[in-house]
Amino acid sequence: MKLEGLLTFVAIAEAGSISAAARRLGLSKSVISDRLAELERSLGAPLLQRSTRKLTLTEDGTSFLESAAQITRDVEAAAVMVAERRGTLRGPLRISAPVTFSRMHLGPALYGFLKRHPGVELTLDLDDRRVDAAADGYDAVVRHGPIADSRLTVWRLAPSRRVLVASPDYLEQHGAPRSLSALEEHRGIFYTNRSHLDWRFIGPEEPRIVRGRHALRVNNGDVMRDAAVAGLGIALLPTFIVNADVKAGKLRTINLEAETEPEFIYVAHPEGRRASMKLRAMVDDIRAIIGDPPYWDR
Repeated sequence: MKLEGLLTFVAIAEAGSISAAARRLGLSKSVISDRLAELERSLGAPLLQRSTRKLTLTEDGTSFLESAAQITRDVEAAAVMVAERRGTLRGPLRISAPVTFSRMHLGPALYGFLKRHPGVELTLDLDDRRVDAAADGYDAVVRHGPIADSRLTVWRLAPSRRVLVASPDYLEQHGAPRSLSALEEHRGIFYTNRSHLDWRFIGPEEPRIVRGRHALRVNNGDVMRDAAVAGLGIALLPTFIVNADVKAGKLRTINLEAETEPEFIYVAHPEGRRASMKLRAMVDDIRAIIGDPPYWDR
């Protein structure tokens, strides 16, 4: 049984198809198919059920996958350990991060790090949903807002402020709310990943949840900002998304007597899994670029 066969099988199972696994590993589909066939011959059992539409794991494949995935992780960890002892950063690194923050800030902060450390093979999956870092095979996740998963070790990457914003046209037509009660009467652009907790403010005893009138619910900060610029309603958004539009006059901030709860941008990695030197170096590099306070708030 060859290690490359295990790596190929795990890639197929995780990617969902031979074509996707080929792209992930940078190999041709014929090489992927040959490696899989050789592994199945060595085991004496089929691991995948092939159909015209998709691949599914056989019962043997399902049983074998967990051990095969663990073996590949152990081999990768051992290779990283050797590289770290030699003082070099190399090997795969898979991270999940939110779409808008990555497009505007995380991506540009990473490019210099990757140029200085060409041995690091970064896979950056952009997704605003809350992923299961351990189960989905991520070395780390970047998230905005609280992380309640006790299975993760959490590092603060940067502080984050959220502000109420609306377009000048909207405010001229509807007026600016001056209280939380008045805010409830306005049309709201809400972030669906926070459900009804999106408009959350500090109260004297407990947080105050404001439910405005529904103008738009969406799971992406770019669309929320664009909807606010278009005059659709009021949005509560991080300053790292809206500061440029506020400075350009496309949006205006709305000041109330209540403050939004303080938040942070985090990096979290699965608890019990040693954070690699390359992950720590990458996080330190990003922190230095963002600064405290963050450059978008300066």
